[in-house]
Amino acid sequence: MKQKKNVTFSDIAKYTHFSKTTISRYFNNPDSLTLENQEIIAKALVDLDYKENKVARILANGKTEFVGIIIPNLFFHYYSEMLDQILATYETFGYKFLVFIGNEQEETERNYIQELLAYKIEGLIILSHTIPSKELSELGIPIVTIEREDKYVCSVNTDNYMGGYQAAGLLARHRCDVIIHINYIGATAHSEIPAYGRIQGFLDCCREHNIRHEMILKEMEDTYESTSHYLSNILADIFRKYPGMKKGLFVSNDTHANVLVNLLVRRYGKLPDDFFLVGFDNSPISREAVIPISTVGQQIDQIAFEAVSLLVEQMNERKKRRPSLLETPIHKVVPPILFRRETTERGQQAH
Repeated sequence: MKQKKNVTFSDIAKYTHFSKTTISRYFNNPDSLTLENQEIIAKALVDLDYKENKVARILANGKTEFVGIIIPNLFFHYYSEMLDQILATYETFGYKFLVFIGNEQEETERNYIQELLAYKIEGLIILSHTIPSKELSELGIPIVTIEREDKYVCSVNTDNYMGGYQAAGLLARHRCDVIIHINYIGATAHSEIPAYGRIQGFLDCCREHNIRHEMILKEMEDTYESTSHYLSNILADIFRKYPGMKKGLFVSNDTHANVLVNLLVRRYGKLPDDFFLVGFDNSPISREAVIPISTVGQQIDQIAFEAVSLLVEQMNERKKRRPSLLETPIHKVVPPILFRRETTERGQQAH
């Protein structure tokens, strides 16, 4: 069977009666052509069944259509779900992704960034906390961060303050005698990190409504064994300090909330009547847990889409002859949604 001949720039130029230079400008700098001429060339590509040689295009204009992603880990279900949603944007925006897992190692992540730059990525999405935004802003490429310190770069974040307030408010409505927020020491507990708003929202709600409360901050490693060990110790302290009291637990993420549910069910065979629990993220584990977990839902699909969209806007701007670069970073905030499930709504229809 005879192989079909590839359509070249010369073929397109002959078909449209434009020069090869004009055809090249269509691919590499379309804004330099009138809209009418762009439409003529676009129609010709369909008529000629043109198949783009992407390798040749990369060599010609240096644009790879690759975006780098650095995430801290895949232990927290939030990160795996966010990564899945970011990758799903390929159908909309056409950008491919190169993904590195940093494991909270600062120098390792710097090496990963250099590796990504060597691949001529056009932009970068960062979820890890290790490298300051000031340093990231000096890389010379468009960057969008998610849920991390973002003073010098664009970002998309959840309204964490509202989420913390909602969680405490839900537990208060169940007339808990004491409300306890369990968080882990690290980047999340730093006031410049968006997720710190969960702590502040929780505290403000408790203080405004005169609710007895406690903050538990604990160093935890990103493994199930370590997390289970530390949370077992936390539960032991709670049992000792609050016997016979109705206890409301607000946990900073669904992964840790699920471990707590498992520990309680193993001990009692069910979730005890004096425990009410709310997680954060609405990652799949909150719905799939042995007892579905009430949670403050980050709209992960919307955050992922907004982050890629914001990055694409910056990347497209840089491809123009006279790009209008951002003078100050753009920070978008997505509201959370409270999901009430069985860990707070026993015997009631959760939604």
